[in-house]
Amino acid sequence: MTRQTHLGDGLTVSALGFGAMAVAQVYGSVSHTQGLAALHSAIDQGMTFIDTANVYADGENERLVGEVLRDRRDEVTLATKFGIVGLSISGESRPTARGEHDYVLACCDESLERLGVDTIDLYYMHRRDVSVPIEETVGAMAELVAAGKVRHLGLSEVTADEIATASAVHPIAAVQSEWSLWSRDVERGVVPAAVEHGVGFVPYSPLGRGFLTGTVATLSDNDFRHKIPRFAGANLDANAAVVDVVRGVADELDATPAQVSLAWLLSRATTLGIASVPIPGTRNPARITENLGALSLSLTDEQITRLDAAADLVAGARSGDPNWVSQGRE
Repeated sequence: MTRQTHLGDGLTVSALGFGAMAVAQVYGSVSHTQGLAALHSAIDQGMTFIDTANVYADGENERLVGEVLRDRRDEVTLATKFGIVGLSISGESRPTARGEHDYVLACCDESLERLGVDTIDLYYMHRRDVSVPIEETVGAMAELVAAGKVRHLGLSEVTADEIATASAVHPIAAVQSEWSLWSRDVERGVVPAAVEHGVGFVPYSPLGRGFLTGTVATLSDNDFRHKIPRFAGANLDANAAVVDVVRGVADELDATPAQVSLAWLLSRATTLGIASVPIPGTRNPARITENLGALSLSLTDEQITRLDAAADLVAGARSGDPNWVSQGRE
């Protein structure tokens, strides 16, 4: 894949990225070998925008990515994040956000060490610490750019107002939030604000945390999706209707539900006038090939209309705590 997308602040990345959280111990167990194979396969196929975070598997995900970077740093656009503390996949503890100046600087140094690199291409504030002025957090991030430790800045799960305030401190290259066929709340205010301020968009979970692929039947006991309302009880059964719509379109195009879901998202971003690079993650190299097929898939206007309507069928919130994502603070 040679196709690229220009986000904000002069950052150019592969047209699809790889969400490395999928090879952390988040969606159930995954072996070290399996994770390395998936990462290498993504890069081999041109999916060179790799996204991780300091909190994924308590830093182990960054170390895993770092192993791949030892010999392939020049091939990769590297994104990582700071700001979430106390993340527990079991749900035994509730995560919080931190964004004070010295903490930001310390987190970056720790990530650089785990990743084994001198510079991070895109450094995100993973969640907004509402107890700290966003100007302080982004100001510290800007110091990292000045020091040569970071090239571009990003924000995750922020509101339209927070994008505007942050952009006044330092140019923002990308906003990352959940955005997919069944998570469209960001279209109201966040996406328009990003367009206004020249910020690109990086949708995480563009396949509905795997659900839109039509392959999620049961969840393992240590799968964090048990904590998400739309994966619980009657909601999970009701949401099968969304997948049915996606599968119907896929059958018409001789494509897969994953390809249709990604093609819809790319089309929607174009309609809204924003540069967008979804970052689907997987443990299976064959799925990487499949996902890349979305870049050459064209949807008809009638198919897009049907898919748009499927959003009205979604049952359950995308987060157990609406205030943990931008939706609860808009």
